[in-house]
Amino acid sequence: MRNLLPLIGSHQGGRSALTCRYRCGDACFQEIPNTSGNEYAGDIIAGALSRRSMMRAAAVVTVATAAGTAALTGPAAPDAEAAPLAGRSGSKPKPAAPGARGLRFAAVAPNKDDRVTIPDGYGQNVVIRWGEPILRGAPAFDPDKQSAKAQAGQFGYNNDFLSLLPLRGERGRQVLVANHEYTDEILMFRGYDPASPTREQVEIAWAAHGLSVVVVQEENRTGKLTPVNRHPLNRRLTATSEFRVTGPAAGSPLLRTSADRSGRKVLGTLNNCAGGTTPWGTTLHGEENFNQYFANGSSDTDKRYGIGTAATERKWERFDKRFDLAQEPNEAHRFGWVVELDPYDPDSTPRKRTALGRFKHEAAQPRLTADGRPVVYMGDDERFDYFYKFVSSKRMKKGDSRAAREHNLTLLDEGTLYVAKLTGDSPAAEFDGTGKLPSDGEFDGSGVWIPLATGTTSHVPGMTAEEVYVFTRLAGDKVGATKMDRPEDVEPSPRTGRVYVALTNNTDRGKAGKAGADEANPRNANKHGQILELAEHWDDPAGDGFAWRLFLVAGDPEDPSTYFSGFPKEKVSPISCPDNVAFDDHGNLWISTDGNQLGSHDGLFGVATLGERRGELKQFLTVPTGAETCGPVIQDRRVLVAVQHPGEVDGASVEKPASVWPDGPGRIVRPSVVAVWRKDGGDIGV
Repeated sequence: MRNLLPLIGSHQGGRSALTCRYRCGDACFQEIPNTSGNEYAGDIIAGALSRRSMMRAAAVVTVATAAGTAALTGPAAPDAEAAPLAGRSGSKPKPAAPGARGLRFAAVAPNKDDRVTIPDGYGQNVVIRWGEPILRGAPAFDPDKQSAKAQAGQFGYNNDFLSLLPLRGERGRQVLVANHEYTDEILMFRGYDPASPTREQVEIAWAAHGLSVVVVQEENRTGKLTPVNRHPLNRRLTATSEFRVTGPAAGSPLLRTSADRSGRKVLGTLNNCAGGTTPWGTTLHGEENFNQYFANGSSDTDKRYGIGTAATERKWERFDKRFDLAQEPNEAHRFGWVVELDPYDPDSTPRKRTALGRFKHEAAQPRLTADGRPVVYMGDDERFDYFYKFVSSKRMKKGDSRAAREHNLTLLDEGTLYVAKLTGDSPAAEFDGTGKLPSDGEFDGSGVWIPLATGTTSHVPGMTAEEVYVFTRLAGDKVGATKMDRPEDVEPSPRTGRVYVALTNNTDRGKAGKAGADEANPRNANKHGQILELAEHWDDPAGDGFAWRLFLVAGDPEDPSTYFSGFPKEKVSPISCPDNVAFDDHGNLWISTDGNQLGSHDGLFGVATLGERRGELKQFLTVPTGAETCGPVIQDRRVLVAVQHPGEVDGASVEKPASVWPDGPGRIVRPSVVAVWRKDGGDIGV
């Protein structure tokens, strides 16, 4: 695992300029939207939090400090107890061969191969590609004869979040749900002119955004999956499909436009990044870099959300006035939400859940309290922005009856929205931006959840509840939330209840006029990122206090600033820029990367979070040239990843492809979903 490739790339997280241009509108080269101070909590926090909540937060951390990792979670299964960290105990764990259960495979070496590279003894197949027909009447994909009508019935572009759901009554079949985050027109259309796109090209791009639902069939002898074309559950949602606005901000004047004077009906969903799967059988989809689709922003709130004052890259405003904020100033307020989709009802209208706040949602992953109320964790993927949670006031009803399903589709409309404030337990002087561990041996501390709004009640002085939901970033500014290094995907462990937050990178930390290092974000010019581990009481994730620590500080293991929970660094794979995360049934966290700055292609990694091998990290696969690893889904017998934007390299085009994946030379590069399985039919990594 040594002999690392040299560092490359000057763009944020190692992305190409082409990716920055089309994925997020060059967000990392724009002025940082968060210009708030937020160095202290101040009187607002004192007024918002009760003495009881502050004491509870302190108690969680006191117990954690006294008893080590296991105490962070409260009651847990006996086999879920983690070993003490080296920084605490003064001794390193003594691993026992042959490795953490679920991670017993030969680690893939860092590489720059134009393919999906997987461990020895494993097989793979492309499950579905951009443009494959999934609806009745949709034609076969023809890159030189694309049309908006055809694309609306075909699998969309740049697949990101994936969910696999059971399909009762149809043996060997599951329901695959995929996000389609954005389009890269240069790689889609031969002879594309960015200065003058045609209406047809724009309408194809509208149809290539959104969501896909497609039933897949598994092969008995392998983990191979293939799409079931034209299945009744197959569905496409695009940038022109109808979505309902629900929750406390629905109908607000801030959401009304000339086309929708009710403020309750939106056309389209944009830039869907990661998401989540609910215990009641729906999927959640985060609208992330929506700002780049809107031209001629002018207000301070537009600026806080990164909306520019000029024309957009894609020029959509030339073909639909709703993308021109000079004509429709509220249209942008209708994006940046969490969308809930019922994949089992192809006639249902997806809902944009305003109670979960509006920001650049990377993901939204729920868990349940002991009494059955959903708690949803969410990251705002921007440099120096915040980490949130929503606690529902309603309990989930069990069962598949119509009454239960209808009730459960209201769970995310009523509750309290919070933002996180983290405090380290070491002196600030110990954090010089180099990432050196503090004197107590680990990056850790306490935190409080600051309430922002409950229903129609605002907890933020000077803001109404509707303003809190629509301008959630400003509410976080006002209450002094902790500025983080791009909080992206979030995943609670089903074994322990600990919550893991991928903080991808932030090369602006520590620059002149920008926030410097702190215990939760200990490196200036942070180009590799870290994973935050957060612990609430196991039986009360609805509480307002928590303990936290950094579980993993990414980078070259030979870099002294890296940290792998005390596991010997010479025995781990190098990792850079964690993005999407998922758990397997063994309690291992799987991490996909975006923008690797260690000279290798992006990939998928598994890391043990429990036991004496806690911190053991191994690379499972790499993706092709220019691609990012998304998804992922980890099942007993297969791993699914979304290979996003393959060939997205500076200077590439349809005529000059930088990759030949997945179909070989002479064929257009196509984002696709890939399944990986063991050739002998056994479970992954055991």
